[in-house]
Amino acid sequence: MESNSAFDLGTDDLLDLFQNGEMEVEGRMPYSSNATLLVTMSKAESGLEHKAIYKPGKGERPLRDFPPGLYKREVAMYRLGVALGWDVIPTTTIGLGTFGEGSIQAFVNADFEQHYFTLHEADVGGDDLKKLCALDIVGNNTDRKSGHCLLGADGRIYGIDHGLAFHAQYKLRTVMWDYVGEPLPEGVLASLDDFVEQGPPADLVCLLDSIEVDAMMTRAGALLNAGTFPVDDTDGHRWPWPLV
Repeated sequence: MESNSAFDLGTDDLLDLFQNGEMEVEGRMPYSSNATLLVTMSKAESGLEHKAIYKPGKGERPLRDFPPGLYKREVAMYRLGVALGWDVIPTTTIGLGTFGEGSIQAFVNADFEQHYFTLHEADVGGDDLKKLCALDIVGNNTDRKSGHCLLGADGRIYGIDHGLAFHAQYKLRTVMWDYVGEPLPEGVLASLDDFVEQGPPADLVCLLDSIEVDAMMTRAGALLNAGTFPVDDTDGHRWPWPLV
């Protein structure tokens, strides 16, 4: 029977399962430059299980502009979303899996025929897409491909694949340029205002260096003060590749 929920368990159960459960590797996800594994997490004593995406640190390809530990940025984007009150990133945590420490993210029960371009064209999930767009700006996502926007079975939109984020230098690359110049939704403005006023939570700060935290807060404040989605300041070159 197909589930009508994007996830089979609640957040607390997922976090407990990912941090304390047993991992069984199902296989490697295609088209990934780093090790990205589909796994099943389970706990025999509770009978709970859930599929997840596991990205071990040992499977990362070295990069010139990002230090090792990209999996921590996956978790950081989730925690940023939680801090802003935007439920647009699947539950993600650091766990010890088959190949060592890495990020473990809840697998989304989704319609994988859909992606950002098809969703925007069909006017589906606009509120979630705008939250995800704003989250990418604050989190400085350098790789928002269209296929990284999933339509969950619950009708919500979820963003995945955030290892290349939070650089101190502005490196935004995204396909989500349809909102340029539009006012930020009132709910997004209110969340940003609270976030800037209260500051980042400790569980987010511990995953980034101090310069990256300062840059994140600067971006949040700038977006709040502007009140609108920004333009591409590179004459249309802030796009990832491939687009989908």
